Amino acid sequence: MSMLTPPGMGGKYRITGNRYPRMRRPRQRRRIVLASIATVCALSLAAWGTLQLIDIFSGGSSASASSGQDKSKAKGAKCTDDAKTQAAGKGKPGDGEKLPEPDSVKVNVLNATDRSGLAKSTADELKKRGFKIGEVANAPGEFDGKVKETGVVLGAPGEDGVARLKVLGTQLDDADTRFDERKGDDVDLIIGDAYKKLAKKKDAEDALKGLSAAGASPSGRDCSR
Repeated sequence: MSMLTPPGMGGKYRITGNRYPRMRRPRQRRRIVLASIATVCALSLAAWGTLQLIDIFSGGSSASASSGQDKSKAKGAKCTDDAKTQAAGKGKPGDGEKLPEPDSVKVNVLNATDRSGLAKSTADELKKRGFKIGEVANAPGEFDGKVKETGVVLGAPGEDGVARLKVLGTQLDDADTRFDERKGDDVDLIIGDAYKKLAKKKDAEDALKGLSAAGASPSGRDCSR
């Protein structure tokens, strides 16, 4: 008779089989909580990594857009400051780039062609248009017979020198602008083989006005963009 058979049963009832009740230890709540937190952290880290990868492969569009907005704000602020400066009388709207008047530009007219009298006739026309005339002669050896284009305007570098060359350049179509290391404030007009005559006076005046209008804002940039 089995040891599990209750007394008095006489073996009528037996407990058979090999499955017995087992005592299970109570679950620990703390472990469950910690496992849940670890799972949440892992999912969050995976999501963050995915977003970083998307940002990298998309070229960082969000950062670029933010940077562009910042630059736009800064540019707008600068243009506003320029407008305030003009309103305060430090720069009037439409004044544009300050260019010298023709009567303050001294021009040396030099003939690099084999056509005689060209320097004299050109100098006379420039004088009528208000320019000061300096030397009128043949071009030096480095230019004589070597200027194939309409002409060359030559002067000192720097802001003032460039301004004088711009004013003189309006009088000649397709002039080549060059710089040298001269000390004076005069400029040279070297007549080349393709030269026929100066630009029409009306066209030259319009070109000069266009140069001034191009610098309508103090820094010469377009604040509307």
